[in-house]
Amino acid sequence: KVHSTSCGSLFKSLLKMGGEESVKLLGVWSSPYSRRVELALKLKGVPFESVEEDLSKKSALLMKCNPVHKKIPVLLHNGKSIVESLIILEYIDETWKGRPLLPQDPYERAKARFWAKFIDDKLMPGVWKTFLSKEEEREENKEEACELLRSLESELKDKKYFGGDDIGYLDIAANVVAFWIQRVESVVGIDLLNQDSFPILCKWIERLYHEIPLMKECLPPKEKHLVYIKTRYEAATATNGNL
Repeated sequence: KVHSTSCGSLFKSLLKMGGEESVKLLGVWSSPYSRRVELALKLKGVPFESVEEDLSKKSALLMKCNPVHKKIPVLLHNGKSIVESLIILEYIDETWKGRPLLPQDPYERAKARFWAKFIDDKLMPGVWKTFLSKEEEREENKEEACELLRSLESELKDKKYFGGDDIGYLDIAANVVAFWIQRVESVVGIDLLNQDSFPILCKWIERLYHEIPLMKECLPPKEKHLVYIKTRYEAATATNGNL
């Protein structure tokens, strides 16, 4: 169910005059989940304003618009808020009809939703667990993460993209697999997603980077991102926290 609520007077200054649409994205530059929404909006050709949040001091707007989770991303569309990145992707696809993101076939659409949820609920927690594991637990955790990656790779098979001949909903959802994993690997020194073990996934990542200009545009600046990851990783390992 889409979480949608009016945020009242806080949004009055956000709405454009003349009845035009107001679209704003509350996010964080380093978040793959914010970047998912950014990419979907750009693929759809939807003009929007990006509002950078500071999660160490969450704004009144964010707290008002996502009172349950108090997290980014939040999409503000004409004074209404939609939260959770995968739900936002579906909202974008249903609201702006040009260039569909989800498959048109109901079965394929259901599969795309399943794998997107698999990425967020199973695969990425397994990957982060490997990156943060102690040395004596690392090999076992790494094998579990590789098994999850193999499951995702089996869905790609011989397709150019998860969406077929062009990127779609699942390719956008898998941005965290395509780029964040390899950047974290380079910081923590754990080789997980490589050409020998995952040739199909690696070829897909190469296509995304070289054939989809918007994908590259919606990535955080690499050097700045690596510094951020290193800082987060050192803090997480010191406190047994999360990346």
